[in-house]
Amino acid sequence: MLFNSYEFIFIFFPIVFVGFIVIGKYDHRYAVPWLAIASLFFYGWWNPVFLFLLLGSICFNFFAGALIYKYSAQSKVLLTGAVISNLLLLGLYKYLNFFINTIDALGGKVPNLDIILPLGISFFTFTQIAYLVDVYKGIVKEYSFFDYLLFVTWFPHLIAGPVLHHKQMMPQFSSPTLYKPQPDSISLGVTLFSMGLFKKVILADSFAPLANRVFDGAAHGDLPMLEKAWFGVL
Repeated sequence: MLFNSYEFIFIFFPIVFVGFIVIGKYDHRYAVPWLAIASLFFYGWWNPVFLFLLLGSICFNFFAGALIYKYSAQSKVLLTGAVISNLLLLGLYKYLNFFINTIDALGGKVPNLDIILPLGISFFTFTQIAYLVDVYKGIVKEYSFFDYLLFVTWFPHLIAGPVLHHKQMMPQFSSPTLYKPQPDSISLGVTLFSMGLFKKVILADSFAPLANRVFDGAAHGDLPMLEKAWFGVL
């Protein structure tokens, strides 16, 4: 689901926003799970299969963080194991075929694997690694599973970044003012979203066909001259 799609602007976002306000008004304890579930739906819109990968990663890192917090004496070993596990998962999806192609280029005969890169895997992997490191350093307090789930899956950043730090987001969940409509925050959010939508729809989508001509030609062996290459980049 793209941020500039009709489904997002006129269906998904209004439902999520109104639901958050209504739920937060009556019992804010359920507002965070509402946003977390909405974020999972947003992620699964493209390919629901990858929800299992995302949820598996979240569950693993949440409990790894809990173990690091609880067993501080063995926390370095636990942190190392958890970080290596995260990097192995990332490497499997992003770089396995790259290594296979390298082996083939050196004379090997290893077939490529049919691997589809999950959306946002780098963002949610490094976000959670940073979280584990902060747990190890004693910076992180204990949080509920839904707080952690929303921190990782929060849909505005999940598939396009940036990598969030827990101190930027998770402490907000305990603030009562978060669950009440704030006109200043709403107007600021609408302004920022409108600016981004303008840059995407009016500017980026208008210039994309011009840039694509250069890069598509290069992809098919038509090496551009210096002036044409810079035209495509700019």
